[in-house]
Amino acid sequence: MSLNRSEKEAVITEVTELAAKAQTLVMAEYRGITVADMTRLRSQARSHGVSLSVLKNTLARRAVAGSSFESVSDQMTGPLIYGFSVDAVAAAKVVAEFAKTNDKLVIRGGAYGGKALDANGVKQLASIPSKEVLLAQLCGLLMSPISRTAVVLGALAEKKAATA
Repeated sequence: MSLNRSEKEAVITEVTELAAKAQTLVMAEYRGITVADMTRLRSQARSHGVSLSVLKNTLARRAVAGSSFESVSDQMTGPLIYGFSVDAVAAAKVVAEFAKTNDKLVIRGGAYGGKALDANGVKQLASIPSKEVLLAQLCGLLMSPISRTAVVLGALAEKKAATA
């Protein structure tokens, strides 16, 4: 079904706003995916804060013009699903995890930080731990010397108490 001019402008405006907020764009070819699988992918994406959209490529190109995702506008061909995420790795993670279980979804590329990514770049981005995991690891590293010092001081206190 064809969109009229005002509907196209509304789609472009909506996608431009998504692109302005997002850090990452992932594009994947969805040819041959069942409706049930697509629904499952969209549900997973929503739960991770990823906005997935099937867009006309010409509208997508116009929407990302002038944004940090303009570098991938030449790759916007064929039946693509576009995933935008504010979290740097969320879109890549959702699409890459789904592609592992469904061979019909083929990662075509993406963009992060103004740089175009190929399919392998998207997969590498997906392998980065989430922000929460990285913060937990950092807290663990910061607490490690403190807890070791506490253990040593506790052992010294026990040794002094045993000798006294």
